[in-house]
Amino acid sequence: MHGIFFDVLILMSVAIVMVWLFKRINLPPILAYLVCGILAGHDILALFEHPEEVQLFAELGIVFLLFSLGLEFSLPKMIAMRHMVFGVGLGQMVLTTGFFMLVALLCGLTLSTAFVIGTMVALSSTAIVIKQISELGILNTRRSQMAVSVLLFQDLAVVPILILIPLLANPSEQSMALMIAMALLKGTIVVAILMSVGKWLLPRLFSEIAQTRTDELFVLTTIFVALLAAGLTFWFGLSMALGAFLAGMMLGESQYRHQLEADIRPFRDILMGLFFITIGMRLDLSVMIAQLHWILLGAALLMPIKAFIIRASAWLFKGDPQDAWASGIKLCQIGEFSFVIAALAVNNALISQNQASLFISVGLLSMALTPLLVNRSLVFAQKLVTSPISDDIAHSIEFEQGKYADHVLIFGFGRVGQSVSRLLKKEAISFLAVDADPVRVQEARSAGEPVTFGDVSQKDILRAVGVEQAKLVLLTFDEPARAVNVVELVSSLNPDVPIVVRTRKVHHLEALYMAGASQVVPEILEGSLMLASQVLHLSGVPMSRILKRVRIERKGHYRHMQGIFPGESTEINYETHDRLELMHAVSVTHQANANGKTISDLNLSKMRVSVKGLRRNNVEIAEPDDNTVVMAGDVLVIAGKPRRVERAERYLLFGNEV
Repeated sequence: MHGIFFDVLILMSVAIVMVWLFKRINLPPILAYLVCGILAGHDILALFEHPEEVQLFAELGIVFLLFSLGLEFSLPKMIAMRHMVFGVGLGQMVLTTGFFMLVALLCGLTLSTAFVIGTMVALSSTAIVIKQISELGILNTRRSQMAVSVLLFQDLAVVPILILIPLLANPSEQSMALMIAMALLKGTIVVAILMSVGKWLLPRLFSEIAQTRTDELFVLTTIFVALLAAGLTFWFGLSMALGAFLAGMMLGESQYRHQLEADIRPFRDILMGLFFITIGMRLDLSVMIAQLHWILLGAALLMPIKAFIIRASAWLFKGDPQDAWASGIKLCQIGEFSFVIAALAVNNALISQNQASLFISVGLLSMALTPLLVNRSLVFAQKLVTSPISDDIAHSIEFEQGKYADHVLIFGFGRVGQSVSRLLKKEAISFLAVDADPVRVQEARSAGEPVTFGDVSQKDILRAVGVEQAKLVLLTFDEPARAVNVVELVSSLNPDVPIVVRTRKVHHLEALYMAGASQVVPEILEGSLMLASQVLHLSGVPMSRILKRVRIERKGHYRHMQGIFPGESTEINYETHDRLELMHAVSVTHQANANGKTISDLNLSKMRVSVKGLRRNNVEIAEPDDNTVVMAGDVLVIAGKPRRVERAERYLLFGNEV
């Protein structure tokens, strides 16, 4: 018992170090877990004599992952996607299995072995792909929906494959057709049960649980429902993940969807980490070292071929080329269920242990490359598709060139860009919008909007839309790094044009102004300014004074509105620590270095910290001048970046002693 405890403790320590290290070098945690599994495997640390003992707990990670995925896909949405699931998904499964079966047969393998290899290659990693696209926030994009549709069909296909493998090893035991028919009957029964329970019972159950207002009971019930659905399908001989997905899908239409997802996420993420660790444990380093050249060659050939087959399947069912390539690049790895099939095939003597180890090594390499491929899938797809958009959009820049002068350019035609364009239209102000989303551009142009497709970070595009003749440029997309580059580019082409930039975060103001922006509108501060204007108006302040105050704040780059007193909920991380401006009250004592000195003497500006106010005898002195003498008992309010504020406080209290 003590040995298992210390093994688990060592495994957690290795996992923590690996995840921390990989995050520091901007690599996804999935790779960290795979490396942790390799270190914990029998070739290095050998923490678990029987790794299969933790396999059940690891598979619960997939159960919770598919339950979360089911919450995103309601039944009406699944019905709407049926042509992709049973079209592109079926086509990919048949074509990939058939192609690699043919390759295996040409290499002299038997038909049964070739079928096993074909099905193993045809499956992709639901766990890695779904986790990556969820973290990137692109689950609801069209290209990700196609990838998810293919993955769903693959998960459905796992069931008959697992039934067929023992029959292929012992074909005379029972009628194969009868076994498949029984499996289909079981599948129909369990799906009907889960859908009925999900539609009629689960909403009432969670409604009753929610009324108790007990968080623990809600979390416990969520876990119980996910595991019960998984256990039901497993009892019927089907995939546990399928049951969890169906349960989640039934609850996807309920008002509890977001709470259910939040409750299940901590368990899902921890168990998914354990799942990837167990995959890493399966790697046989001796086989990997001895067959490294074949492993590299196998991955280099397998992944592009699989991506091409998915593209071909989408072409058969009239899928969008760019979406198809992006989906193919996401799904070109070998999946975790392939390892389950490999283990079953070894037990039934359909493939050898060395063949399985070689296949697992190729699969792990493909999985390790998957996070990078998912992140860059759209970029690669755009390079592969020479005509990703319709001719109407492709020629729109040429059509617009020379037509506009003294116009407003709107870069980004999302929610903000469209709102601004409607007001410009009401004032009869000429404008042209540029957006990089071909679907949005097509929809807007069909409605007669002056929108063109293009990447505004390219000089040719900016010249084509008349940036040198524009009277104003508005950037609406919320990508600060890209916005800085575009502002610099616009300024170089037309130094006199006013550039207005919309941003969400306050700490991006300085970088955008330094790049050449004329006015940066942070949504949070501008929203606060409008709210304050309404409060002042309803409090009886004359409108002329309110407008004057608004103009002063905007002209001064919201100087009086910046800086916040931090609290427990204030998010300070690696990104914001050196950008967020905080306010802090320093109580001056008799022994303080600041006592008896003027603000000018303290020279806080040298530390890049400003004095926002001073409170003396419960009387506030707003923005005290440089000649104000700081006295014991005063409360000095300073503002600046977190580290600078800490340094300034030490200086005010202790001087050069610290």
